[in-house]
Amino acid sequence: MSASAPRIGIIGLGAMGMGTASALLERGLSVMGCDVSASAREAFEAKGGRVAVTPAELAVHCDIVLLVVVNADQVEQVLFGDQGLVGRLAEGSVVMQCATVAPSIAQRLGERLAEAGLEMLDAPISGGAAKARSGELSVMASGTPAAFDKAAPALEAMAASVYRLSDAAGIGSSMKLVNQLLAGVHIATAAEAMALGIRLGLDPDTVYEVITHSAGNSWMFENRVPHILKGDYTPLSAVDIFVKDLNIVHDTGRELAMPTPVTASALQQFTAAKGAGFGREDDSAVIKVYQRLSGIALPEAANDPGEA
Repeated sequence: MSASAPRIGIIGLGAMGMGTASALLERGLSVMGCDVSASAREAFEAKGGRVAVTPAELAVHCDIVLLVVVNADQVEQVLFGDQGLVGRLAEGSVVMQCATVAPSIAQRLGERLAEAGLEMLDAPISGGAAKARSGELSVMASGTPAAFDKAAPALEAMAASVYRLSDAAGIGSSMKLVNQLLAGVHIATAAEAMALGIRLGLDPDTVYEVITHSAGNSWMFENRVPHILKGDYTPLSAVDIFVKDLNIVHDTGRELAMPTPVTASALQQFTAAKGAGFGREDDSAVIKVYQRLSGIALPEAANDPGEA
């Protein structure tokens, strides 16, 4: 690999981060991964990637860094904490901020990084773990032309679609909130529809077959309902994620004096699922709220131990 080849770091090796890191690695790029979990680091190292224990360690080896962490607090720590990137990345390096955060936070991050001599792409991602792994994500990005140019090798390898929305940080995060509103509402609605079908005595597999070939279908219904049918709540995207993201949507709506009643309803369902102990399960586990409330019988493997 030539000395001028981009050196890419990915902080956060969860389902999305690990998938993206693996896709970049397979495309022949130099990739270093960083995660607080030793097992995640070992898993990436086993794929042939290089690893760092802290962001500070990663910073000296990379000039494009993707932040694929959970929330704004983690972004703050990764960038500005004791072992953070800022002050250690070379001037002109690019930080791709991929976590879902409030637009106002993304805007301020862009200002702070510019003051530190760094470029930022406000670049939330969508598509799930499978598309991360295949390098076919959708990236909703805003930032300076220089940031887009420098980040191009990573964007080309990780995404099927890159939406260049604006020169200003905060616009990418604004678009991601629109997406998360729809995604969360669609998952909650899919769960309610399946619960209703089961309560009416319909066969769950038949409900899925009919709806996926009818006008009521959605991408989330088609993607998440099989988890329910299989009773597999392995968290590809957890209930906790939508508690966080729909809270951001709801809070942003309140800041704008704009009502978001459908978001609020979906948020209550995810919050109920979290309160019932399902926060770390797949987001399709929101259907278990209906199991608790109306006694519907979900596919057997989906039931908690000891539940009927």
